[in-house]
Amino acid sequence: MPPESPPPETYLSRLEDLKTVFPVPVSNPVLDGYFVHTVSRFLDLVDDLKSSAPLLGQIRPEHYETGPAADFPESMSSVAEVTRNLADYCRGLTVWSHPNAQVNVIPPTSIPSILAFMVAAMYNPNIIWDEYSARFAEAEIQSVAMLADLVGYDPRGAGGVFTFGGTGTILYGCKLALEKLSGGRIMREGVREDVKIVSSGASHYSRLNVAGWLGLGTDNLVTIPTTRDHEMSLPDLEDYLRQALGRREKIAAIISTMGTTDAFGIDDLAGIVRLRDRLTQEFGLTYRPHVHADAVIGWVWAVFRDYDFAANPLGFHVRTLSSLHDSLARLGDLSLADSIGVDFHKTGYTPYISSAFLAKNREDLALLSRHPDQMPYLYQFGYYHPGIYTLECSRSGAGALAAYANMRLLGKEGYRILIGHMVEMAEMLRERLEREACLLVLNDGNFGPVTLFRVYPPGVEAGAAFEREISDPAYGETLSAHNAYNRRIFTLIHERAMRGEGVLLSWTDAYRHASYDGRPGPAIPALKSFILSPWTDLAAVDLVARQALEAREHLASEPAWG
Repeated sequence: MPPESPPPETYLSRLEDLKTVFPVPVSNPVLDGYFVHTVSRFLDLVDDLKSSAPLLGQIRPEHYETGPAADFPESMSSVAEVTRNLADYCRGLTVWSHPNAQVNVIPPTSIPSILAFMVAAMYNPNIIWDEYSARFAEAEIQSVAMLADLVGYDPRGAGGVFTFGGTGTILYGCKLALEKLSGGRIMREGVREDVKIVSSGASHYSRLNVAGWLGLGTDNLVTIPTTRDHEMSLPDLEDYLRQALGRREKIAAIISTMGTTDAFGIDDLAGIVRLRDRLTQEFGLTYRPHVHADAVIGWVWAVFRDYDFAANPLGFHVRTLSSLHDSLARLGDLSLADSIGVDFHKTGYTPYISSAFLAKNREDLALLSRHPDQMPYLYQFGYYHPGIYTLECSRSGAGALAAYANMRLLGKEGYRILIGHMVEMAEMLRERLEREACLLVLNDGNFGPVTLFRVYPPGVEAGAAFEREISDPAYGETLSAHNAYNRRIFTLIHERAMRGEGVLLSWTDAYRHASYDGRPGPAIPALKSFILSPWTDLAAVDLVARQALEAREHLASEPAWG
């Protein structure tokens, strides 16, 4: 008889190989070591991309210019091959901890917060329910309570959840406002009438997303003008509210921005709340417009609420101390808001995404709830069922645990040191820029980590030119030329930074608009330094000013500008 042929290979034999690409469920010294080695090897490959530039390797624009050309692969690859491929995809990433990375409100991340995301990636907790997330759910409860205590809410009466970003916090605030206005009917019946949301012209553009996605429509989003210090104008707000309420229009929410993205403008939250309360009584409203504090950047200044400014135990310079104190005059009032948005992935030093929505009254969240009968495969037991009232059904526990990690790691003291340092470096930068007659700081009344400035050509007095740019329609052609000049300055600085020879700044197309007798005029762009790295020092600050001056000198040799 001929010998039997070997049995065909089945998926089970391949499955044994495939199991090695996952962390093992039961401790195994060999396979656990392989996992640790793979992570370590990947980090080595990424570390090899570091240089004097605030980037990992170099960006390859051809990858975007040619467009995608990848087919879904047929065969499996190896962990080692994919690891090398993933490291290559890290090319061009900004190193946010680099002293010369002053791009935007994106921080370096602490080691414990990275670990929180790493373990969440391994064990995939979903905090829709404590059964699916174990103590990650407890981390959310504890983090919300700590935040409530920090901003001045009663931790026993406040509530909140972690959500998908700053937009999510505004969405929750406005949705809660709508339900409070309607007595909970909109969740069931939908929006049946025009309802207004009010915010400032300097507030984050996510307000447009929120108004549109909630079904209110962006036409029902009312924009209030801002002052020269980028805060909502209270007289203009009162004028609008009086007219709207006189027409019997309904105001669901007023969004108070507690630290604008471009200039760190801070709205007068206390003034807004007082105005809301006064007009509610005066017009005999049967509801009270909800005030949401969009404090995704400014929330962390609350760590200075009980700082001894007189003794100044951390030894901040006088100018820094004054800036922190002046900011706290507004940011210490967060507890007046009905709800608050917080981003740990901004000024909290965690990875994306770690955003928290806080409600002053936990009972308000019941207005967003669904009946458990609508989710028959959930909540048969356990102690924490936030999925009854959250927008998200899938909600990673990573952001909550990372926030918890950093609050435990840093405490008030650590955050005071970090925030104090970035404000101190920003103040030193402003002081350096102010020495040069051709450089003008634009947000000198906003005391945060961001500095907006413009550069002016030879023969132009910066202060006088700016005053005409912002108010004189006859100066429009010159404004356009100065805008182009500043854009060229920024391009030169950016190119230099990409070579590892300078500070990587950012650019805003419209730090504000000119105002011509109450009419909006052209946009006024600016160069922007946003300092968040604890490694940023006086040398990096001085380099910002020097490279602006050197770029200005270089322009004198270019035919278009000489």
